[in-house]
This record gives sequence, structure tokens and C-alpha cells, in this order.
Amino acid sequence: MLTLRKSQDRGHADHGWLKSQHSFSFAGYMDPKHMGWGNLRVINEDRIAPGMGFGTHGHRDMEIISYVLEGNLAHKDTMGNVKGIPPGDVQAMSAGRGVQHSEFNHAPDATTHFLQIWILPKITGITPSYTQKTFAANEKRGKLRLVVSNDGGDGSVKVNADAAMYAGLFDGDEAATLALNPARKGYVHLVRGELEVNGQKLSAGDAALLDGESQVALAHGKDAEVLVFDLAA
Repeated sequence: MLTLRKSQDRGHADHGWLKSQHSFSFAGYMDPKHMGWGNLRVINEDRIAPGMGFGTHGHRDMEIISYVLEGNLAHKDTMGNVKGIPPGDVQAMSAGRGVQHSEFNHAPDATTHFLQIWILPKITGITPSYTQKTFAANEKRGKLRLVVSNDGGDGSVKVNADAAMYAGLFDGDEAATLALNPARKGYVHLVRGELEVNGQKLSAGDAALLDGESQVALAHGKDAEVLVFDLAA
């Protein structure tokens, strides 16, 4: 079964310096029907104004992934990591038994646009860790590139979660399929553009929730960038 969730049906928050759309319940947005999907707990599409950001704050027992679309996200944490995250990079932080970090847009005249993704951990109370890798556009062009996994396979970012995340770029005749275990859950988030997912047309910000499906089929893209998740049920 495929359930389509339209972009405009997401939660929305406008804090002035931060504009955010929530695919699942988060902070002031609460919807009992959308508390997560499988072990995927959060997808926030955030836009941070120039010179602004999230001050130092803490997390624990959560796998936190940042996927930057425009601008640059400056990350600093209590593990000693001081990093800039540009488009094309995938950053993952295992919060484990506890970590504090900050995220800023230091640009004077450009917005940072990124996705903040949270996945529930497989094992709680682990030592916190940080990983960041670059995936060039040609690795994702017309195909689904594994960028996050539970074992770091194919050069992906390793996370402490029973989940995998793929990224792809599709336009025109470019198409791809991904086999799914029907006993698991799939989730497709269209970052931008237009794309057909198992025959359903999605526009930027839309999502397809897959339950009992044996594959994801992507086709007829128009400047599309997409994330596909293989998740524990």
C-alpha cells in the first residue's frame, strides 16, 4: 500500500530566523496520526536565516542526519567536531548516551536550507560518534545511491539504526527501482522537483509511505532530488 502525504499537509513553524516544515510531530506540532513511520521519527525541512542558528543543545539515543540542500551548515559538538556541511555531504551523529551540539548559518546574505532527519537507534546508551561524507552528483544521477546504512556498506555513512537511506537525482527518461522487503516499511521524500513513485506523481515536499510493498519504482522526473528510506517496521 502506498499512502501519499502532500507537502502542504505537513506541520509548519515560523520563528522568524527559522522556517520549518515537519513531516512528523515535532515541538509545537502534534498530530497523533503522524508520529513517525517505522523507526523514522523526524524529517524537518529547515531554512535558517543568515547569521542565525541553533545554539548549543543536547540529544541522546537518537541517530541524527543532516542533508544540506543550499548554503552551508556549521556544526560544533562536545566530541570536538567543528565542521561545515555543504550540499552533497551527508552528516550523521549518533547521540548515544548524550552529546551537545550547535548548528549555525554563518553566511551574511544566504539562507541555509537543509533536512534534519532523526531515526531511532538500534542500541541505546552507546558512545556518541560523528561521520560526514561527500557524495558527488554523478553518484546519484539517474540512480539511487546508498548514503546511510547500518553497516557502512558501499562507502555509506554508518548509523546505529536498522535503516538505510538512498539519494537520487532524476530527470527525463532516468528511472530506477529498489527492492523492498514487504515486511519492512519504505518512505520516499521528494526533496525538490517532480517524480513518479510507483505510478503516483509527487511534487517537492511530498512523501510516499510504503507498507507491504516489494519495490520502489522511480520515473518521469523533472529536476527531481529524492531520498528513499528502507526502515524497520
